[in-house]
Amino acid sequence: MTETLYTATSEYVEEIKALPVKRRVSVSGILKKLDVSRSGYHAWKKRVPSDTSVRRAVLKEKIQKIYEDSHQNYGAPKITAELRKSGERVSEKTVGNYMRQMGIKAQWVKPYIQTTIDSDFSQELKNILNEEFNPTQPDAVWCSDITYIWTFEGFVYLTSVMDLYSRKIISWVLSETLEASHVVECIEKAKQVRNVKEPLIFHCDRGCQYVSEAFRQSTKDMIHSYSKKAYPWDNACIESFHALLKREWINRFKIFNYTHAYKLIFEYIETFYNTVRIHSHCGYLSPTQYEEEYLKNLEENAIKRAS
Repeated sequence: MTETLYTATSEYVEEIKALPVKRRVSVSGILKKLDVSRSGYHAWKKRVPSDTSVRRAVLKEKIQKIYEDSHQNYGAPKITAELRKSGERVSEKTVGNYMRQMGIKAQWVKPYIQTTIDSDFSQELKNILNEEFNPTQPDAVWCSDITYIWTFEGFVYLTSVMDLYSRKIISWVLSETLEASHVVECIEKAKQVRNVKEPLIFHCDRGCQYVSEAFRQSTKDMIHSYSKKAYPWDNACIESFHALLKREWINRFKIFNYTHAYKLIFEYIETFYNTVRIHSHCGYLSPTQYEEEYLKNLEENAIKRAS
């Protein structure tokens, strides 16, 4: 008799016991109906769980907790990384098998569909970044983009600025229009947060907001880099973040208005994405932790050179 059948029988028996007395069926009658031997069933009930089954149950509880703490977003690779941080020795394949048994999985990624085509801007808009997405320090390359978010009262627009070193969202602005002033506001917030004194590369697409005079004035001390016309992969990191935001969070809700959208975006970026959500690019640390590690190593190296 398989373990699964005994388990199912036990669950069925417990359900029957919960029924009113008049509607109950005897345990013997249930076992006979399911073609399960009485002696085998009672022997199974008295059996002490093996070390393997106990470890499996504990591991599944930990997987479930990590999955729930990630807002049901993490797949096997990230859950495995989190388990290993806590000292568990487990393979990604095992975690994936347990997740399938538990009926949980990461959010599905929709394939990219191009919905807009840039206008024909002048040849002076150079691609300085050239898909080099891994700078060696913070505040070397920032990238920005705008995405649409649907609400019952109409679209709202999220402008974000990301530091490519850590993939951290260093500033964001939610607006009800697509005016260039909102992009400028987002850039000014980023400048205040980071207090950058050295020139950096600012990469974006060729949208009208990013070629406006107001934008150029706001980024006059930065090196401008633009994606090639109708080629979204040049700005893949920030576009990937916006897709992630929608897939892992926004698409779960029926968003009523601007205020509702703002609260959801704040919750995702400020309390989860930047500070908690681990990223494979960051060695399975959050963006904030990854930057803290950089500063820590910088200080340690400075002390070594001084000694």
